Amino acid sequence: MPVGMPEFVENPENRCPVILLLDTSGSMSGQPIQELNRGLAAFKEDVMKDAQASLSVEVAIVTFGPVRLTQDFVTIDHFTPPKLEADGVTPMGEAIEYALDLLEQRKQTYKNNGVHYYRPWVFLITDGAPTDDWQGAAQRVREEEEQRRMLFFTVGVQGADMNKLKQIAPRPPVMLNGLDFRSLFVWLSTSMKRVSSGKVGEAVALPPVGWGQITT
Repeated sequence: MPVGMPEFVENPENRCPVILLLDTSGSMSGQPIQELNRGLAAFKEDVMKDAQASLSVEVAIVTFGPVRLTQDFVTIDHFTPPKLEADGVTPMGEAIEYALDLLEQRKQTYKNNGVHYYRPWVFLITDGAPTDDWQGAAQRVREEEEQRRMLFFTVGVQGADMNKLKQIAPRPPVMLNGLDFRSLFVWLSTSMKRVSSGKVGEAVALPPVGWGQITT
């Protein structure tokens, strides 16, 4: 990567990267995917209310029916929420591996350009169970968490295999209240605002989870 990429010259703020790892398999069709799309729009709208966060928070979206990079990393002020469509099975293991690789590449880009960054977040949302081998991906998630290299959150929508989600990340999964994606994404936005207003490496108290039930 060349040093001094234009995006970092124009905006040298510390970055707060978040990957949204979204299940768009066939079972999400209909109202679930519609509400998820509305939630993404609410996320952009809410982060944009905070001048600092809109320059610091970077979002990437990896979807999995087939695994694809739906949105590469952009700061929220350049983010256009996509219109997701539901199709396919649930290759969750492959999607997690893809997201972690994407994150490593982005962190290297920050380093190459002298940009500081907050601990990245990966936010997995699913209404099913993996249809591929996921144990290797789960092991990698736990190792990355132990080394404090990222924070990995799992959210189950009705129908999700919560027992599998418990095995993927060290922090307990949250079962979404109905299809209240909007509240989830406003919570994520509030969390990102708190993180981006603090110092890099500083612990931040997250707002209470009012949008779901923590599954222990």
